[in-house]
Amino acid sequence: MSGSNTEWWRNSVIYQIYPRSFCDANGDGIGDLAGITSKLDYVQSLGVDAIWISPFFKSPMADFGYDVSDYRDVDPIFGNLGDFDELIEAAHARGLKVIIDQILSHSSDQHPWFQESRSSRSNPKAGWYVWADPKPDGSVPNNWMSNFGGSAWRWCTRRRQYYLTNFLKEQPDLNLHNPEVQEQLLADLKFWLERGVDGFRLDAINHAFHNQSLRDNPARPLQLDENGLPPVNTYQYQWHIHDKSQPENLLFLQRVRKLLDQYPDTVTVGEVGDDNTHKIMAEYTTEDRLHMAYSFDLLAEDCSAGFLRETLRKNRQVIEEGWPCWSISNHDVPRPMTRWNREFDREQAAARVPLFLLTQLCLRGSVCLYQGEELGLEEAEIAFEDLQDPYGINLWPEFKGRDGCRTPMPWFNHGEVNAGFSRARPWLPVPEEHRNKAVSVQEDDQHSILNRFRALLQWHREWPGLASAEQQVVDTGDELLVFYRRTATEEFLVATNYGREDAELALPEEFSGARDITPHNFAGEVTGTSIRLPLAGARVLHRKRNQHGG
Repeated sequence: MSGSNTEWWRNSVIYQIYPRSFCDANGDGIGDLAGITSKLDYVQSLGVDAIWISPFFKSPMADFGYDVSDYRDVDPIFGNLGDFDELIEAAHARGLKVIIDQILSHSSDQHPWFQESRSSRSNPKAGWYVWADPKPDGSVPNNWMSNFGGSAWRWCTRRRQYYLTNFLKEQPDLNLHNPEVQEQLLADLKFWLERGVDGFRLDAINHAFHNQSLRDNPARPLQLDENGLPPVNTYQYQWHIHDKSQPENLLFLQRVRKLLDQYPDTVTVGEVGDDNTHKIMAEYTTEDRLHMAYSFDLLAEDCSAGFLRETLRKNRQVIEEGWPCWSISNHDVPRPMTRWNREFDREQAAARVPLFLLTQLCLRGSVCLYQGEELGLEEAEIAFEDLQDPYGINLWPEFKGRDGCRTPMPWFNHGEVNAGFSRARPWLPVPEEHRNKAVSVQEDDQHSILNRFRALLQWHREWPGLASAEQQVVDTGDELLVFYRRTATEEFLVATNYGREDAELALPEEFSGARDITPHNFAGEVTGTSIRLPLAGARVLHRKRNQHGG
């Protein structure tokens, strides 16, 4: 099978579904594939182009599915392959593409591959994982650190060797330097392509290869907190030069792309967190590698206009033909309603949330939304006794983990048990404040955050010129985020106010008399000489250009 790619993914909006927390169809307190299928009419109503489903594969759930024990089957808590096939069919019937997570850098320690690999140094899969001898004194092979803190090496008594774990100790790193491993992973991708998936989100894909010299990573200057203390997580103590983002990664991604090119209109989006994110994104999204990539830049605490300007400037400076996917929220970071609004009261925060989406929709790139973002859900406070995330349990109380953004989706308000998520006690509690923002509460309110999101996504479809337009950020030096998008025939001016005070921008002469295409419900005013923007205000202006750019 082969065919062309319509590049539907350019300027697309992808809706991330965390299956444990979306909808529970069988009443066991955990969301499942049938639950997702039951809510596809709602997802379609948002106006998104695709869904990305976080892992649902067989797993011991040490890291809630990111520790895979069978790459070709569904974990029973989520359903079975038949349920997945029904989901694919139902999504496609509604015009929704389906992207699924793939975890290619590591597996579960319960995977049969690892069970065999750890049994001896001479078995057929002995070289399928990253093994290393101890130093003469018995200590770990080098100074590499796990993303979750502490050494990245774990001792195996059977082989008398250490194995590499970039994440939890239950997630041993696959050795992609081994050609057999690459062939197996490509075959597993093909398995899902044959079942009809439209693409893959490749988890931590720049961790797929390590430097075989096992050289130490250099120390990184520590950023002290307000109490003069160093970071809680030891991963932040070094530059990650040798444990990820190796040159061999690019060759493997070319093999992945070659496989997907055999399946029309399929796509890859890579997660590529790194010390030099923009460079990695540029390298990974060339014509024969990933279609697009997203990083952690906009998942940061800072959302000041200055930070956003610098991030966008660096990104556009480095990425030429490559394509970014912008995300301000996912299953790993505090929700933006809280994270990006710490200095604003509740009313101001609610007004700012649509501004965040408008900004994303106007940028060069695609957009990834996370379930509940369209409801303006706050980060949930989870009591220690209710925590499920091992990351948070390990680093409590200085770091509370990722459970606060993973709580169940609230479908109904107080009239339904557990906000309509499940008939049983949910795996994480439903915060009381989330019930007040349930889908049923917001559906009939035309001014709700939910309906503003729908209107924004509809507006986005009406301006396809944004898909191919070049981007230029304006350094205003204040809390206004201003940028141009230009093609040979049209030009957009986007001005947004990320500050607390009213602000004013001189209207560029060429936009005098331009059409104001700002979506409804955004405050602001265009006069003859200026653009005036209150808190959370925005203006989007559009004008035609001649072929010479004038």
